[in-house]
Amino acid sequence: MENFLPIAYLKNRFLPFQDATISIATHALHYGTGAFGGMRGIPDPQNPNQILLFRLDRHCQRLSASAKMLHFDLPADKIQQTIIDFVQKNKPTVSFYIRPFVYTSGLGIAPRLHNIEKDFLMYGLELADYLSPEGVSCRISSWCRQEDRSLPLRGKISAAYITSSLAKTEAIESGFDEAILMNTQGKVCEASGMNIFLMRNGTLITPGFEQDILEGITRDSVLTIARDLGIPIQERPVDRSELLIADEVFLCGTAAKVAPVKRIENYQLPSDRPITLQLREILTAVTENRSEKYRDWIFPVPV
Repeated sequence: MENFLPIAYLKNRFLPFQDATISIATHALHYGTGAFGGMRGIPDPQNPNQILLFRLDRHCQRLSASAKMLHFDLPADKIQQTIIDFVQKNKPTVSFYIRPFVYTSGLGIAPRLHNIEKDFLMYGLELADYLSPEGVSCRISSWCRQEDRSLPLRGKISAAYITSSLAKTEAIESGFDEAILMNTQGKVCEASGMNIFLMRNGTLITPGFEQDILEGITRDSVLTIARDLGIPIQERPVDRSELLIADEVFLCGTAAKVAPVKRIENYQLPSDRPITLQLREILTAVTENRSEKYRDWIFPVPV
């Protein structure tokens, strides 16, 4: 059972989580005409009177852009203020996750984005590690990531996550922790809800945006930190076979943070992961507001 935060946001008001309900005829429920965000927050380890949010501005900008794809004008500053109010009303005492969601709230049955009501809701839940920091096993999914010409993959469109759901369940039911999806060109794309990186011969490699990946905010953070460390970087197409002979592979995302991969299919990866650990430690320090260099990535909310 998930531990949901007590206060939610729905139809422009805050109310108890258990009272935040929608109709069974809601358009987005039937057609996937929604888009969501996801961001982590933690109580400040140095100051009990504030909550730390990671890259709040980028999360709000991305959700606002996703809303535009649904023909919904939702300014990033409105999203940001709602998140701040949400945190102050809930006053979380442990690590947590916020899920803002924009969706077609009308009750019509025609699949469309025009002439139908839209809404913006938000809820949260307590969340520790989503994936084991000790390492996860992955299988190559039999499902392919969609193409941008069939879905606007620059946004976190809810309909797209049927593929993620199929891939994740396939992985779990076949004895793995996570799935790695290929794109329709047969190149490595991403995991079920995370971006993927690999180290080969001292170079950090990750699929580029043209590979139909999500423009991940944690991915961007990892790339920035790696550049600042002087680590060579390549954003390019990645072959499946490269994963099997990589020196290190890791997944990253808001929920997953930085999670090392220990096995892909029946191939064991090296247990020595110096770059993965270094990036994870720096990112952890950043989220806990212990890094002067990336302090502008942290938004403190007084509670």
